[in-house]
This record gives sequence, C-alpha cells and structure tokens, in this order.
Amino acid sequence: MDERKAIESLGFSLPSPPYLIGMFLFGVIGFAAYRYGKTTSRPALLWLGVVLMLYPYVVSETWLLYVVGCALCGCFTGCVTGIRGMDKQAGEALRLLAFFFEPI
Repeated sequence: MDERKAIESLGFSLPSPPYLIGMFLFGVIGFAAYRYGKTTSRPALLWLGVVLMLYPYVVSETWLLYVVGCALCGCFTGCVTGIRGMDKQAGEALRLLAFFFEPI
C-alpha cells in the first residue's frame, strides 16, 4: 500500500478498469484495421489502425477515450463501406423516418 501512496504523491495514478477495457478494445480494433489496411493496400485504413492503437496513450480521461475511439471506429467503418455505402444507409434511414411521419 505504501508503493501506491508513493506513486500518487508523485502525481501519477493507476488507470481505472473501464479505461483499461477501452484501451484494450480500441487497441484490438486498431490492430484489425491496420492488418486490413495492409492486406488491401489502403494506406488510409493502415494509418487509421495505427492511430487507434496509439491514441489511448495520449488521452487521459476515460470519457474522452471512448468518444475519440467511437469517432475513429466510425471513420474506419466509413472507409470500409465507402461513401456510396454510407449514402445508401442514410437514404434507407431517411425513408424509414419518412414512413413514420407520413400523414394518414
């Protein structure tokens, strides 16, 4: 217990379990994106994977870790499906909303 107090007195703190889980989760997703980008010769996906693996070392807040991670995973999904795929999904969502708000 004295070691923990000594670390905290220096201004350092141990990460929380949710932070560690997020770090592991986004690291694995980043590794998968890196491998996918490398095998398909798509440098944008390769570098997106590198960023997903390394950004948890820069971010110190747990909520910010998840916000940035989800945004980067959204970019990864957009790069994989392409703009056409995203437009198709958005169009289907708009048609569904229009169906619910149509007058009877």
